[in-house]
Amino acid sequence: MNTRVFFMLAFALFFAGANATTITIKNNCQRPIWPATLTGDQKPQLSTTGFELAPGASRSVDIPAGRWTGRFWGRDRCSTNSGRFTCASGECGSGKVECNGAGGAPPTTLVELTVEGNGGQDFYDVSNVDGFNLPVSVVPQGGRGECKQSSCPANINAACPGQLQFKSGNDVVGCFSACAKFNEDKYCCRGAHDKPETCPPSDFSRFFKAQCPEAYSYAYDDKTSTFTCFGGPNYLITFCP
Repeated sequence: MNTRVFFMLAFALFFAGANATTITIKNNCQRPIWPATLTGDQKPQLSTTGFELAPGASRSVDIPAGRWTGRFWGRDRCSTNSGRFTCASGECGSGKVECNGAGGAPPTTLVELTVEGNGGQDFYDVSNVDGFNLPVSVVPQGGRGECKQSSCPANINAACPGQLQFKSGNDVVGCFSACAKFNEDKYCCRGAHDKPETCPPSDFSRFFKAQCPEAYSYAYDDKTSTFTCFGGPNYLITFCP
């Protein structure tokens, strides 16, 4: 390799690293959780797709430079008692601590993130569209623009209506959204209900919105639930904020 090519490669690698986004995931819950990651757009998965996080601990993962979209969630009450790794909520079905490209089964609280999705503008939210299992928040670290916190800090499980409850034994470990539970067009905003004017909030989605006003409560809850930040910030995701 000649000297010029070497320095051009070194220059490119330097700036690729400089533009990477760091996601720090913290566990403020009183018990261990198992965060998981899923990359979208058929791109390679991140360096970790699942790990254990003790109470008070944190771990960082880097998102490569360029456009990236994906989600983060927490798995709760996990064990290997059955001979394979399983979780009471947020289960991805891999049988391992790593989810390896599989998503979390509802009901699961999601942090959704698109980095540099529109000329350097990031989009992020906390979503209860698939339901709820753990409180969580996402906060930009740096950046410019509004860069507000998005959070669902309430324990929705404790107030979940009976028909939406997801139980492990006698314990409510999750709260389904109406779409995830009933799979009906009027709740999932499909078919004749595929527009905001034909898919208004239901009593169930209003329940989620009252519990967590900053989080997505159903598919067309964009105006108060999508947040943006410019300038390539890093992000802090906190479970049980």
